Amino acid sequence: MNRHAVLYQAAAHCLGYPDGAFWSGLPLVRQAAPELGEFVDFAEQSGPGELAAHYVGVFDFKNRHSLYLSWWRDGDTRRRGMTLVQFKEVYREHGLEFTGEELPDFLPAVLEFTAQAGPVLLEEYRPGLELLRLALTDHGTPYAGVLDAVCATLPGPTPKDRAEAHALARGGPPREDVGLEPFGAARLLPVLTGENS
Repeated sequence: MNRHAVLYQAAAHCLGYPDGAFWSGLPLVRQAAPELGEFVDFAEQSGPGELAAHYVGVFDFKNRHSLYLSWWRDGDTRRRGMTLVQFKEVYREHGLEFTGEELPDFLPAVLEFTAQAGPVLLEEYRPGLELLRLALTDHGTPYAGVLDAVCATLPGPTPKDRAEAHALARGGPPREDVGLEPFGAARLLPVLTGENS
């Protein structure tokens, strides 16, 4: 396993919920990925209860810190469903079958995939990854250091990446009230037509 692959696997571990498996694997993360040492220090100083509360506060209540990569591009739109299917197809193309309980675009799952198959998905979703990194940095959480280490392994952003990141930063991901407007309009139209005849 190459150096970047080890980092991706360790970063996936750090970005998962801090349960029992997280704590038992933390010494190995420190040994295998020294660039994550600052985060490991923070985790150990916090302890299980405090780190769990911090994780929930950072990731569970704010879409601005979403660990789901397709959210940064598609938001909560119908398009996101097709994007999730495409994530699974990329896994299959590399001989892997996604069987996790999370969605296939969940960053820890993508990092585990990346450790085996290379950064194809990280590069494609680089603008969102960078926005997440910046949002975590602004929030002041040590989880930002994990994203810093991951982003440092990727090639420098292309102008297209910068443009996408700036566009996402200005307007946020797309929003859509899935299914509400068309059904409302379809139900009202016959009533209005009936009154006018």
